[in-house]
Amino acid sequence: MPTTTTLDHLVVATNDLEAGRDWLERKVGCPLEPGGRHTDYGTHNLLLSLGPGAYLELIAPEPGTTPGRARWFELDTPAMRERLAPGPALVHWVARVESLAGVPEVRELTRGPNRWALTVPDDGSLPLGGVAPSLIQWHTPPPSEALPDRGVRLEELVLATPDPTALEAQLNGVDVPVRVVAGPTGLRARLTTPHGHTEIG
Repeated sequence: MPTTTTLDHLVVATNDLEAGRDWLERKVGCPLEPGGRHTDYGTHNLLLSLGPGAYLELIAPEPGTTPGRARWFELDTPAMRERLAPGPALVHWVARVESLAGVPEVRELTRGPNRWALTVPDDGSLPLGGVAPSLIQWHTPPPSEALPDRGVRLEELVLATPDPTALEAQLNGVDVPVRVVAGPTGLRARLTTPHGHTEIG
Protein backbone atom coordinates (compact mmCIF):
# COMPACT_ATOMS: atom_id res chain seq x y z
CA MET A 1 0.00 0.00 0.00
CA PRO A 2 1.32 3.51 -0.77
CA THR A 3 2.75 5.48 2.13
CA THR A 4 1.06 8.52 3.73
CA THR A 5 -2.32 6.81 3.92
CA THR A 6 -5.14 8.47 5.88
CA LEU A 7 -8.89 8.01 6.16
CA ASP A 8 -10.81 9.67 3.33
CA HIS A 9 -14.31 8.35 3.92
CA LEU A 10 -16.54 5.60 5.25
CA VAL A 11 -19.03 3.98 2.87
CA VAL A 12 -22.53 3.22 4.16
CA ALA A 13 -24.65 1.49 1.52
CA THR A 14 -28.43 1.40 1.29
CA ASN A 15 -30.95 0.05 -1.21
CA ASP A 16 -32.89 3.36 -1.09
CA LEU A 17 -31.21 6.72 -0.51
CA GLU A 18 -34.08 8.53 1.19
CA ALA A 19 -34.83 5.63 3.53
CA GLY A 20 -31.12 5.46 4.29
CA ARG A 21 -31.08 9.19 5.00
CA ASP A 22 -33.83 8.84 7.60
CA TRP A 23 -32.00 5.95 9.30
CA LEU A 24 -28.59 7.63 9.37
CA GLU A 25 -29.84 11.04 10.45
CA ARG A 26 -31.54 9.38 13.42
CA LYS A 27 -28.30 7.57 14.26
CA VAL A 28 -26.11 10.68 14.25
CA GLY A 29 -28.68 13.30 15.21
CA CYS A 30 -27.83 15.75 12.42
CA PRO A 31 -28.67 16.29 8.74
CA LEU A 32 -26.77 14.85 5.80
CA GLU A 33 -25.56 17.08 2.99
CA PRO A 34 -26.34 16.77 -0.73
CA GLY A 35 -23.86 14.71 -2.71
CA GLY A 36 -24.63 13.94 -6.32
CA ARG A 37 -24.84 11.34 -9.07
CA HIS A 38 -22.16 8.94 -10.31
CA THR A 39 -23.27 8.39 -13.89
CA ASP A 40 -20.57 5.79 -14.62
CA TYR A 41 -21.83 3.56 -11.82
CA GLY A 42 -25.54 4.38 -11.61
CA THR A 43 -25.41 5.54 -8.00
CA HIS A 44 -26.15 8.68 -5.99
CA ASN A 45 -25.12 9.75 -2.52
CA LEU A 46 -25.39 11.99 0.53
CA LEU A 47 -22.49 13.12 2.70
CA LEU A 48 -21.62 13.88 6.34
CA SER A 49 -18.46 15.51 7.67
CA LEU A 50 -16.35 13.51 10.11
CA GLY A 51 -14.17 16.51 10.84
CA PRO A 52 -11.12 17.84 9.01
CA GLY A 53 -10.12 15.59 6.11
CA ALA A 54 -12.75 12.86 6.45
CA TYR A 55 -16.42 12.23 5.76
CA LEU A 56 -19.11 9.57 5.61
CA GLU A 57 -20.80 8.67 2.33
CA LEU A 58 -24.31 7.22 2.16
CA ILE A 59 -24.62 5.60 -1.28
CA ALA A 60 -27.39 3.79 -3.13
CA PRO A 61 -28.24 2.61 -6.65
CA GLU A 62 -30.01 5.41 -8.52
CA PRO A 63 -33.46 4.24 -9.68
CA GLY A 64 -33.92 4.09 -13.43
CA THR A 65 -30.23 3.92 -14.27
CA THR A 66 -28.46 1.09 -16.08
CA PRO A 67 -24.69 1.58 -15.85
CA GLY A 68 -22.44 0.10 -18.48
CA ARG A 69 -20.36 -1.71 -15.85
CA ALA A 70 -20.86 -3.43 -12.51
CA ARG A 71 -21.77 -0.98 -9.76
CA TRP A 72 -19.03 -0.38 -7.24
CA PHE A 73 -19.20 -1.61 -3.64
CA GLU A 74 -20.91 -4.81 -4.89
CA LEU A 75 -24.25 -2.98 -5.07
CA ASP A 76 -25.34 -5.18 -8.01
CA THR A 77 -24.76 -8.47 -6.25
CA PRO A 78 -27.61 -10.52 -4.74
CA ALA A 79 -25.52 -10.93 -1.58
CA MET A 80 -25.25 -7.17 -1.05
CA ARG A 81 -28.93 -6.59 -1.81
CA GLU A 82 -29.79 -9.22 0.79
CA ARG A 83 -27.36 -7.69 3.28
CA LEU A 84 -29.02 -4.29 2.85
CA ALA A 85 -32.60 -5.59 2.92
CA PRO A 86 -32.98 -4.95 6.70
CA GLY A 87 -31.48 -1.46 6.31
CA PRO A 88 -28.26 0.46 5.59
CA ALA A 89 -24.89 -1.02 6.49
CA LEU A 90 -21.28 0.10 6.75
CA VAL A 91 -19.74 -1.89 3.91
CA HIS A 92 -16.37 -0.32 3.17
CA TRP A 93 -13.87 2.46 3.77
CA VAL A 94 -11.59 4.47 1.52
CA ALA A 95 -8.06 5.62 2.32
CA ARG A 96 -6.48 8.72 0.77
CA VAL A 97 -3.02 8.55 -0.78
CA GLU A 98 -0.79 11.11 -2.44
CA SER A 99 -0.25 9.02 -5.56
CA LEU A 100 -1.66 5.91 -7.21
CA ALA A 101 1.19 5.56 -9.68
CA GLY A 102 1.79 1.88 -10.37
CA VAL A 103 -1.33 0.73 -8.50
CA PRO A 104 -3.58 -1.61 -10.54
CA GLU A 105 -7.30 -1.22 -11.29
CA VAL A 106 -7.39 2.57 -10.97
CA ARG A 107 -10.25 4.52 -12.55
CA GLU A 108 -10.34 8.26 -13.20
CA LEU A 109 -13.73 9.61 -12.09
CA THR A 110 -15.74 12.82 -11.84
CA ARG A 111 -18.86 14.05 -10.03
CA GLY A 112 -19.74 17.67 -10.70
CA PRO A 113 -16.56 19.69 -10.10
CA ASN A 114 -14.88 16.84 -8.23
CA ARG A 115 -12.16 14.79 -9.93
CA TRP A 116 -10.40 11.80 -8.40
CA ALA A 117 -8.78 8.43 -9.06
CA LEU A 118 -9.99 5.35 -7.20
CA THR A 119 -9.07 1.69 -7.11
CA VAL A 120 -12.15 -0.16 -8.41
CA PRO A 121 -12.05 -3.73 -9.78
CA ASP A 122 -14.02 -4.27 -13.02
CA ASP A 123 -16.46 -6.54 -11.21
CA GLY A 124 -17.10 -3.98 -8.44
CA SER A 125 -15.85 -6.33 -5.74
CA LEU A 126 -14.64 -5.13 -2.34
CA PRO A 127 -11.06 -5.86 -1.20
CA LEU A 128 -11.10 -8.56 1.50
CA GLY A 129 -14.87 -8.28 1.65
CA GLY A 130 -14.70 -4.55 2.39
CA VAL A 131 -12.38 -4.54 5.40
CA ALA A 132 -9.30 -3.62 3.36
CA PRO A 133 -9.62 -0.08 2.01
CA SER A 134 -9.95 1.11 -1.53
CA LEU A 135 -7.43 3.85 -2.32
CA ILE A 136 -8.26 7.34 -3.56
CA GLN A 137 -6.19 10.19 -4.94
CA TRP A 138 -7.97 13.52 -5.21
CA HIS A 139 -7.17 15.81 -8.13
CA THR A 140 -9.47 18.51 -6.72
CA PRO A 141 -10.13 19.41 -3.08
CA PRO A 142 -11.98 16.52 -1.40
CA PRO A 143 -15.62 16.93 -0.30
CA SER A 144 -14.51 16.97 3.33
CA GLU A 145 -13.14 20.49 2.82
CA ALA A 146 -16.54 21.90 1.84
CA LEU A 147 -18.88 20.02 4.19
CA PRO A 148 -20.25 21.82 7.26
CA ASP A 149 -18.84 20.42 10.50
CA ARG A 150 -21.73 18.92 12.50
CA GLY A 151 -19.46 17.73 15.30
CA VAL A 152 -19.44 14.03 14.31
CA ARG A 153 -16.11 12.23 14.64
CA LEU A 154 -14.83 8.71 14.03
CA GLU A 155 -13.68 7.30 17.35
CA GLU A 156 -12.72 3.84 16.12
CA LEU A 157 -13.13 1.66 13.04
CA VAL A 158 -13.39 -2.00 13.99
CA LEU A 159 -12.55 -4.46 11.20
CA ALA A 160 -13.42 -8.12 11.69
CA THR A 161 -11.81 -10.76 9.49
CA PRO A 162 -11.08 -14.50 9.64
CA ASP A 163 -7.42 -13.66 8.89
CA PRO A 164 -6.32 -10.68 11.02
CA THR A 165 -2.65 -11.17 10.15
CA ALA A 166 -3.28 -10.72 6.41
CA LEU A 167 -5.36 -7.60 6.99
CA GLU A 168 -2.89 -6.05 9.43
CA ALA A 169 -0.14 -6.50 6.84
CA GLN A 170 -2.19 -4.44 4.37
CA LEU A 171 -2.81 -1.72 6.97
CA ASN A 172 0.84 -1.12 7.80
CA GLY A 173 1.39 2.64 7.78
CA VAL A 174 -2.30 3.57 7.72
CA ASP A 175 -2.96 6.59 9.95
CA VAL A 176 -6.53 5.68 10.93
CA PRO A 177 -7.99 4.67 14.33
CA VAL A 178 -8.43 1.03 13.29
CA ARG A 179 -8.78 -2.08 15.42
CA VAL A 180 -8.58 -5.49 13.74
CA VAL A 181 -10.37 -8.42 15.37
CA ALA A 182 -10.86 -12.07 14.47
CA GLY A 183 -14.30 -13.12 13.31
CA PRO A 184 -16.69 -13.13 10.35
CA THR A 185 -15.92 -10.33 7.87
CA GLY A 186 -17.53 -7.05 8.87
CA LEU A 187 -17.04 -3.40 9.77
CA ARG A 188 -18.26 -1.26 12.65
CA ALA A 189 -17.64 2.45 13.19
CA ARG A 190 -17.84 3.97 16.64
CA LEU A 191 -18.79 7.63 16.31
CA THR A 192 -19.01 10.52 18.73
CA THR A 193 -21.75 13.05 18.00
CA PRO A 194 -22.98 16.20 19.75
CA HIS A 195 -25.68 13.97 21.26
CA GLY A 196 -23.39 11.19 22.53
CA HIS A 197 -21.87 7.99 21.13
CA THR A 198 -23.35 5.82 18.39
CA GLU A 199 -22.28 2.85 16.28
CA ILE A 200 -22.82 2.04 12.64
CA GLY A 201 -22.23 -1.47 11.37
